[in-house]
Amino acid sequence: MEKPTGNLMAALGLGPREHVALVGGGGKSTLLFTLAEELRREGRKVVTTTTTKMWVEEGKQAPGAMVFSSAGEWEGPLKGALEKYGHVFVSRGPLSSGKTAGIATSAADAIFRTSWADHVLVEADGAARRPVKAPAPHEPVIPDSTTVVIAVMGLDALGAPCTEEHVFRIERFEKITGLNQGGKMTPEVLARIFADPKGLFQGSPDSCRRVAFLNKLDLLDDRTAAHDLARCITEFPGTLVNRVVLGSLHKKEYLISGA
Repeated sequence: MEKPTGNLMAALGLGPREHVALVGGGGKSTLLFTLAEELRREGRKVVTTTTTKMWVEEGKQAPGAMVFSSAGEWEGPLKGALEKYGHVFVSRGPLSSGKTAGIATSAADAIFRTSWADHVLVEADGAARRPVKAPAPHEPVIPDSTTVVIAVMGLDALGAPCTEEHVFRIERFEKITGLNQGGKMTPEVLARIFADPKGLFQGSPDSCRRVAFLNKLDLLDDRTAAHDLARCITEFPGTLVNRVVLGSLHKKEYLISGA
């Protein structure tokens, strides 16, 4: 385990140009916009978006916004907005639910193929604000050109009972982990959702790097179980996870655990 760092880009092991998909639960939107702001301050041109749905208010965290029409000319306006704001949130516009509609994966791929967007950050999953998520067969919605998939989990799930209060798509979670409803979510149990082919990284491109981000470290008085979870993820037989980050987006402190 390395020393703490306040640099999120370094903690995640990101290069100068990445297409990042965020999946799971426990702070995806916060991670998305925290990372985007850090990159923008370093002079990078950043596009944030979703391939599912996101609350309209969350998208307003970006300094610039654009409604993306797959039928219209978007390259010129988006390039101009990026030059002006540095960070632009792209969507297909608001819905009656209070959320904004996400763009197609092909549209995210097209943005990343341009020469003037350094980083494309995509929220590719929904978790109904739960700390733990198990994907349905059609989830997550990850673009083909994604270079890094970051699976997020809230550490407030550690030791909690397996209930709908803590787990989104609980039936899928039970099937993947073998834990019955009401059972204790131990490090060994939670590690399975990162390792199983039908778990958090389901549908990830073969060539992408996989990062587990364990959020809300600041909520734990005793961090032993959090470190145990990081170890279980990296040591799980056949794991494809390249890196585990223990962190607090609230305090902007991150610990790196290499696989």
